[in-house]
Amino acid sequence: MRLPISTDNVHFIVGTPPEGVVDFESKLPRFDSDGRPISAVGLIALGADGVEILSVKVSGQPKDLSQGIRVKVSGLVATTWQMGERHGVSFRAESIEPLSPTRTSAAS
Repeated sequence: MRLPISTDNVHFIVGTPPEGVVDFESKLPRFDSDGRPISAVGLIALGADGVEILSVKVSGQPKDLSQGIRVKVSGLVATTWQMGERHGVSFRAESIEPLSPTRTSAAS
């Protein structure tokens, strides 16, 4: 089951930068249906009920996501899964972007 998650009252901080997702069996990089690579980003979610650490998958290679920066997560969906007796929840987002543009050394 796919469950959309409202991110309106949640703050997200990058815990681990994007890393390419590989297929469990073949160990080859995974791609979405449009041929874009799938990346996983470790996010710290801060909400009224506490803190959670999530691994969120996103298509493409998100830019400017270094550890500790605040990000905007759009289109976050939780999906339940089951393999034999194992089960859990995975998270996927349409996009993960820095809240404010990153500064360059040329900025004044």
